[in-house]
Amino acid sequence: MKRVVMSVLALSVSTAVMAATPKFDGARISADVKELASDAYEGRSPATAGEAKTIAFLSQQFAAAGLQPGGDVQDGKRLWTQAVPLLKGDIVGAPQLALHQGGTSLPLEQGKQIAVRAAMNGADQVDISKAPLVFLGYGVKAPEKNWDDFKGVDLKGKIAVVLINDPDFETGQGDFDGKGMTYYGRWTYKYEEGARQGALGVLIVHETAPASYGWATVAGSNTNTMFDVVRDRPADSHPLLEGWIQRDLAVDLFRSAGLDFEALKRQAQQRDFKPVPLTGASLDAKYAVQTEVITSHNVAARLEGSTHADETVVYSAHWDHIGVGEPDARGDRIFNGALDNASGTASLVELARGFAKAPKPQRSLLFLAVTAEEKGLLGSEYYATHPLYPLEKTVAVINMDGMAPFSPSRDFGIYGTARFELLDQLKAVAQRWDIRYTPDPKPEAGLFFRSDHFPFAKRGVPALSWSAGQDWVDGGIAAGKKASDDYTAKRYHQQGDEWQPDWKFAGAARDLEVLYTLGSELANSRAWPNWNAEEAFRAVRDQSAAERR
Repeated sequence: MKRVVMSVLALSVSTAVMAATPKFDGARISADVKELASDAYEGRSPATAGEAKTIAFLSQQFAAAGLQPGGDVQDGKRLWTQAVPLLKGDIVGAPQLALHQGGTSLPLEQGKQIAVRAAMNGADQVDISKAPLVFLGYGVKAPEKNWDDFKGVDLKGKIAVVLINDPDFETGQGDFDGKGMTYYGRWTYKYEEGARQGALGVLIVHETAPASYGWATVAGSNTNTMFDVVRDRPADSHPLLEGWIQRDLAVDLFRSAGLDFEALKRQAQQRDFKPVPLTGASLDAKYAVQTEVITSHNVAARLEGSTHADETVVYSAHWDHIGVGEPDARGDRIFNGALDNASGTASLVELARGFAKAPKPQRSLLFLAVTAEEKGLLGSEYYATHPLYPLEKTVAVINMDGMAPFSPSRDFGIYGTARFELLDQLKAVAQRWDIRYTPDPKPEAGLFFRSDHFPFAKRGVPALSWSAGQDWVDGGIAAGKKASDDYTAKRYHQQGDEWQPDWKFAGAARDLEVLYTLGSELANSRAWPNWNAEEAFRAVRDQSAAERR
């Protein structure tokens, strides 16, 4: 019944209310993106001078807009920031890596055939000599699906070689979600399960289609500084060695062991798959790891509600990017992160400006710029486990990760797939701008698990990440898809993600009108959107229902 009421509520908003929606300034968004993505911010990596500049800039912009600090309490007053303790890890020097097969040794170059991450299991030294390799299919152990790729194999002292994505990916059919990636397909899960199963290390075979990005993205994301939340028992979540290998290297490795890579991949799509030792193959890895616990920060700005201030609508975006790494072909070492996610961060500020000029909402609004998304959604994960404002009374989370720098689109989407009333209400709002909903065109990419709404969603809070569509007003689907494919191939998590002079952000400015209206309706109603009954997050949310009566 509530679902019907919310749809009627959305459709009953008058034309006058729609006309009163603030108009957002694409040129101002572009200027803020240019600032945040400039070389002076050094790629906005956590715990660097770039973070300090970012926090200062955002705090100044939120204050100038008329918002109040919404972060940690110090001496009885709120700060602009929430402290986020993180474990930081760096490989010292160039790692020594080699594969052995049939009496021959093949040195491996970091970032070329292999990308290993700084150890996050508490070790300060990785010293592996001729560790045997075992192919474990997709590396999935899912009891509820009666699926176990490990079959009790002893992985002590061994390196697990696994495929990215789910067993359903190749065929689109099976026990998981067809072409849609489940959490079992994520690289984070592969490492976590490998640690739980006692593996010395886990190497993921990179293939562009199931990963949804190319090798340059893998190399750029995995060979720089690593971060994790501070854990009591880090080895329970991380094996000693974590890394990726190129597909071509894997094919050669399997062939040398007398195995057919493609044939074994097909076997791995079946429940009865059994682990396969890569006979005669072993790995050397030697490098020092420097770790320290550092403090990064989420930035939190608040607009207090007039009558229900203890209830909160959250808008979020991650301010961080990869920082400084190895030079690309142009000699550029800075990962500027202009679209990912200076665009979302600048849009968050612009949205706050619009709300600050409007009549005060009944519920409070929180504008949350989170840290360490690029390191595994760590800033949002920390907030979700240490909320500044109770999750039970958090109405919804609307996240922005990459906002449209060019033309507005005739359609929109969300990251991944989910069924919930928040999406139904967003669809109804978007229709007023003649914007239609297009389901995620790449469910195999697992985007639902890759953005900062997810830590909130898995704790029951209705949460989504807005995605501009590809059917551009100027140029249609062909233009939108061309721009998206070009960005993924040439700029995503690469040094080329830089501010462009032709970015007018007309699309983002229009999209903010939609997101403003959604948030305004949520903040000025007594409705509590929920997940559909078939979604696992519904049960989690319902456990706190008494807090919302």
